[in-house]
Amino acid sequence: MVGSGRYTLLVNPSAGAGRARDARAAVEREMAAAGLEHRTVLTESLEHGISEARAAVEAGEIPVVMSGDGLIGQVGGALANSGSPMGIIPGGRGNDLARVLGIPTDPAGAVAVIKAGHTREIDVGVANGKRFLGIASCGFDSDANRIANEARLVRGGLVYAYAALRALAFWKPATFTLELDGERRIVTGYTVAAANNKAYGGGMYAAPNAELDDGLLDVGALGNVSKLRFLRGLPKVFKGEHLEALDVTVWRAREVRIEADRPFALYADGDPIAELPATVSLLPRALKLIVPASA
Repeated sequence: MVGSGRYTLLVNPSAGAGRARDARAAVEREMAAAGLEHRTVLTESLEHGISEARAAVEAGEIPVVMSGDGLIGQVGGALANSGSPMGIIPGGRGNDLARVLGIPTDPAGAVAVIKAGHTREIDVGVANGKRFLGIASCGFDSDANRIANEARLVRGGLVYAYAALRALAFWKPATFTLELDGERRIVTGYTVAAANNKAYGGGMYAAPNAELDDGLLDVGALGNVSKLRFLRGLPKVFKGEHLEALDVTVWRAREVRIEADRPFALYADGDPIAELPATVSLLPRALKLIVPASA
C-alpha cells in the first residue's frame, strides 16, 4: 500500500493524438477532489519524462504517468529497483498495460486507483540494455509498428488494425534464429515476440498466458501461414484465441537472443528500442505499480 504523500503528474501532451492533453484538467480536478496533493509537469520528450520522474522520486514524490504505453514503459524502466511506486493514468491509443492491470480509462476511475494505493511488483524487460514493460517484438510487427506510428488520420485502437493490413500487403516471410536460455531454435514466419505483458497493439492479446511477475518471458513465433489464414486469424488475437489459428509456437525462457535473415527493429511499448540481433531478458519484480486491488 502507498501511504499519503505528494504526487508528480507527468502528462504527455502528444499521447493519444492529444487525448492526454485534453483530459489533463479533468484528472487534476479528480486528484484535488481526492485530496491528492500534486504538481503537474508537461513532458517534452521521453528523456524529459524520465528525468522529471527521477527528480520526483529524489524529492520524495510519487510519479504518476499520464500517457500511452511508450512513456509509461520508459519511466517504469527508469524507476526499476528504485523502490518508488509509480501510478498510471491511461492517456494513449493502446493503453495495454493499464488494460491488463484493470486500470480504468476514465479520469475518476484512474484517480480512485491512485487514491486507494494498492501496489503490485512487476517484472521489467531489458532488450540490448533498453528497458520496457510490455511485449518486445520484431519481423512483421516491426513493419506494422512503424506504419502505426506514422499514421495521423486513424484514431484509437483502429490504428493497429490499419497498420497490420498495410504491412501485410508487402510482407514476405522471415527466418529467425532464437537462443532460448542457450537452446537454439530456427523458425520461419511473421513475428517473434518476447512478452512480459499479455497484450499490445490496442487490445491484441498476443501472449494470453504471459504474467507480469513470474520472472519468465513468453516467447512466441507466429508461423509461416498464408496471408488469407493470417487475415482470418487476426480477429482472434483480440481475444487471445489465435495461437492455433496462426500456428504460434510458444516457449518460456528467462532470456532470448533473436536474430533474423534481414534487418528488423525490435519494438516494445509501441516504440523502437533496439536493432537485431537483440538479447531480451527480465529484471524480476523490479517495479512497484499502483494498481486496482483486483490486480
